[in-house]
Amino acid sequence: MTALPPALTALLDSQGADASRSHRVLAALADGGWWTSRELVRGTTVAHRAVEAVLTALGEELRRDGDRVRLASPAAYAAFTEAPLTDPVHHLLAAHPRAAAELDRLVAEAPPSRADLDHVAATPATALRRALLLDGRFALAGRRLLCVGDHDLTSLATTLVRPEAEAVVVDIDERMLDYIDTAAARLGLPVRCHFADLRLGLPPAVRGRADLVFTDPPYTPEGVELFVRRGLEGLADPRHGRVLLAYGASETTPALLARTQTRLTRLNVAYEAIWPDFNRYLGAEAIGAASDLYVLRPTARTPAGGDGREAARIYSQGANARESAGGLDETSVHALLDRFAADTLVGGRPLQARPEVRRVRLATWLAEPAAWAPTGTTTSGPGRDAAGSGALVDLTGGWDALLERVLLAAPAADVHVVLPSGAAQVRSEAGQRALRDAVGDRHELRFLRGCPDPRHTVVAARYLPPDDDAPPGARLLRHCRDRAHGSIAAVLREGLIRVAAELGRPINKKQARTRVAAAAPRLSGHTLLDLPLHRVAALPDLTAALVAELPAD
Repeated sequence: MTALPPALTALLDSQGADASRSHRVLAALADGGWWTSRELVRGTTVAHRAVEAVLTALGEELRRDGDRVRLASPAAYAAFTEAPLTDPVHHLLAAHPRAAAELDRLVAEAPPSRADLDHVAATPATALRRALLLDGRFALAGRRLLCVGDHDLTSLATTLVRPEAEAVVVDIDERMLDYIDTAAARLGLPVRCHFADLRLGLPPAVRGRADLVFTDPPYTPEGVELFVRRGLEGLADPRHGRVLLAYGASETTPALLARTQTRLTRLNVAYEAIWPDFNRYLGAEAIGAASDLYVLRPTARTPAGGDGREAARIYSQGANARESAGGLDETSVHALLDRFAADTLVGGRPLQARPEVRRVRLATWLAEPAAWAPTGTTTSGPGRDAAGSGALVDLTGGWDALLERVLLAAPAADVHVVLPSGAAQVRSEAGQRALRDAVGDRHELRFLRGCPDPRHTVVAARYLPPDDDAPPGARLLRHCRDRAHGSIAAVLREGLIRVAAELGRPINKKQARTRVAAAAPRLSGHTLLDLPLHRVAALPDLTAALVAELPAD
């Protein structure tokens, strides 16, 4: 081999045994082709900073054409050509051409990544390889896979490979829930989608129901720990369950990797396996466009529940990045409480010197209807006393995705919700119209911009009592909206019996159950608070159809 440039020799010597990563970059360049830095990162799974270090050390050995480079004498580096480590599922790929072709299409047509949720799309091949590993290592038939977040479409890939399995997706991104739900219906795959902000917990119907869990979380130590905790909460039998975790860190930041693994260690999970660079991404060059795949096994000391935290800053970008201040300051909160005469503050930071203001956590507001009713109200159903002063709900600092659910969970009283003016539900007429459609006739909404400053908008929601003269389908829909915490299927059955009796066309419980199950089979296991918004939007047509199909007088 021709003598290497001194700078390259010094770089490789300084890296010791870890120089194998630089060897992979040199092996790629030895093919004689043109490469961009990004292509080298994706082709070698070496972090961008390390790739650039090799290119800099090569100096005049490189020929350049814009942002592309190639070796002037590729043959001089032929000794660096190395065989990659064995892929545990590569030999299985050829047997699944249909799934591979479908995943190519699904990934290409999926909604774009959201930086504020730390999204980076995995390649279609990665989604398929995850499915093949799950199917090869575990008995998937008849089992349930919980995907804690699923921007990478692992749920669809797994059920394409093993249709006898069931997948449940929990995610905060309404676009992905709609996309996965629609794709699953088109392909006839057993995938169910639930909305949740994972910082607050899993939906009740999802807890303790899964056999296996897959998650590719935000790559902050806090994000990894939180998503793994949610996965553990989702396991039905931790003795036989596993949590599969995709996580990667640059080889230049071992301290970050250590902090993340320390958080996993305190969960008392066993590292059953780790496959390096198993997951490949269409981006994430800072970590080599790749991450490792962990198989975590719970032990007798692994905690089964959450840790009680609500506002963990789990993302690296956006309002919930660790470095972001986020949220209303105390002066603004006091001003808003006084302006709207609110006696309850939901969410936000602790207040000083306001003992008369009751504090309620967002998780409590959404989960326990009897725990947060304003003074003077009851929570027994339509016609509740609205004498209470109402609540101020702080959704600034990265909680705005909860707006529709916060309003649906509200008691029979006025509510004022403050959120960023850039939130999708308030920044445009289309967003405001969609919000009104989701809430329906339960609250009259006004949008107060610049309150308390231009960064914020207050949604003033005035409670409207039920209209007894509304059409029967609308009355049934209102019955559901007033009971957002209950099982939708059960609430629909109860409301259908009530509306049928009012119309003089009575039905019994069995008839109501049969009609609701036939009309809305995919609503089972949902409450209105975890139902994706695209399904919430279909409820008016559903309730109208249920009433129209009641037996004649």
